[in-house]
Amino acid sequence: MSLHRKGRAALVLALVAVVAMAFRVSWNALRDIAGAVGADDTAAMLYPFVVDGLMALALIATLVLADRDRTFALRVLGAYTVASLVLNYVHGLVPELHGRTVDWGRLADWDPANWALVLLATSLPVGSIYFGSDLVAKVLHHRPAPIPAASTNAEESTETTMKRSTADLPVSTPAPITPNAAVLPRLVAVGFLKSTLPAKPLPSIAPTPSAPIERRAVAAESTRPRRATGRVPAVAKSTRPKRTPDQLLVEARTATADWPDAKVTAEGIRRAVRTSPVNARALRDTLRAERAEGAAA
Repeated sequence: MSLHRKGRAALVLALVAVVAMAFRVSWNALRDIAGAVGADDTAAMLYPFVVDGLMALALIATLVLADRDRTFALRVLGAYTVASLVLNYVHGLVPELHGRTVDWGRLADWDPANWALVLLATSLPVGSIYFGSDLVAKVLHHRPAPIPAASTNAEESTETTMKRSTADLPVSTPAPITPNAAVLPRLVAVGFLKSTLPAKPLPSIAPTPSAPIERRAVAAESTRPRRATGRVPAVAKSTRPKRTPDQLLVEARTATADWPDAKVTAEGIRRAVRTSPVNARALRDTLRAERAEGAAA
């Protein structure tokens, strides 16, 4: 495991060294191109970081991201690599760029090619801002997929598989039973006729007469509890004497003397006089008839 990590570290260091040397080689070309399109000394000095720096950022994003985001990072890396290659190629074709004696904004003699090269050189900083911000946002919001526990350590998984291949039962499986090939003797036919020996006669037993079973009526048993029967005790009876219809009418008149007509109902009379609903309805009709006659008079 330590050798594997050392190999990775050495590979990363070698990549960093190659990128640093390539950046230094491309430095002069990109700086001169930036000066030719109108950048001052400070801007021309920083221009190589804009192009080659974004290439390094896209490379790191390619190693971190996955699926569609990785494809996007690869496209940005490829586009800026091609742009840097074109600008380095133009720098090699135009010797005047080395001493900065070329006319301002003139990278090629043919006008369409010159316009395309100037557009390319001036659009790379704007593209670096946009694509660089997008790549950094994708890397910060990236959530790596969880790695299954079974594949985290190949040595442990192999050892577990080897242990599981052994038998789980403490007793081994019994050997298969082979059928017995011994030849059985032939069966002898046996006669099913009655024996000829005389049977001993048995004395005859007279049948004993049995008494007939008499049918009797039996009371059916019930699981329900029996209700109490008999006279109701005096204590349980109501102590209030039974009132006559005239007495009920007098009590109803007294109770509803100050009631309005809308309040004279059977339920109100029943509660005030404490009588049955039937009596309450009869008293209501009587009281309403009396009030109607009094109002008519």
